[in-house]
Amino acid sequence: MFQIRSFLLTITFSSAFCGQLLYGQEDALKNRAEIPKDLLGDPHVREELGINDFTAPSIQRIFEDLEQLAPLPVDKIKHTLPERMPLDRANLAIEIGYLIAEGFLAVQNGNMDRIPPLAKELNRYGRALGAGERVNRHAASLLDNAKQNNIEQLKQELSATQQDVEIELVLLRDADLAHLISFGGWIRALEVAALAVESDFNEETAGQLFREDVADYYEYSLGSLDPRVAEREEFVSMRRLTAILRQAMSIPVDQEPTEAAVRMIAETSQQLAKAALTRQ
Repeated sequence: MFQIRSFLLTITFSSAFCGQLLYGQEDALKNRAEIPKDLLGDPHVREELGINDFTAPSIQRIFEDLEQLAPLPVDKIKHTLPERMPLDRANLAIEIGYLIAEGFLAVQNGNMDRIPPLAKELNRYGRALGAGERVNRHAASLLDNAKQNNIEQLKQELSATQQDVEIELVLLRDADLAHLISFGGWIRALEVAALAVESDFNEETAGQLFREDVADYYEYSLGSLDPRVAEREEFVSMRRLTAILRQAMSIPVDQEPTEAAVRMIAETSQQLAKAALTRQ
């Protein structure tokens, strides 16, 4: 099984590299921002194939980083996606990342009744992105494990959904979109986590929000998208808001997080979520 997986990922790396050259981004490998190591989802990928240049932070690891804040106040801040699927693949990628994050929130808070509709939506989005067969398998497993209240397996299936969609995107030479899936998940995780900290502030838990390295990674990733995407108004806005978050998350080593900084992160992350889920 591992040999088959390695073969697929080797093809993935080759396809992604060709895709970068097609867009004249030969320097992308040299200049790409480093993925925060604690957010990498599959060490075998990084160590054996060097495919980390085309994968993105794991949404599962993002939530693990926020475990001290659980349960997160998901019901206090919601976004309703339109029933109509977005026509643009960049929007599809961000929204499927958002849905995967919603899955982790449901599992973390024990809301198993939310898994069936989420599995259905993930299936729809997977088909639209060209990864329907891969996502369909995970959607079926999500339903089975939700019935059995199998928390850990649900997390693994959600994480595997992200990884399999990423693989399919890179095979289709849409490697940039993998970063947008992760970005969509991070946005949702951050806005509910920031609200949790703002509502019950203390310096220890507040420290979980101050990940300047993560914000820096996403700011760079947005700027390095294909210009046809990066220069769109909503993506310029998202990059600007991510830069504001990076600045708010940057605190001197000898200082503690402040309520004012947490408030800035909470307000900006909500603006970012609104921008990310707005279709042009």
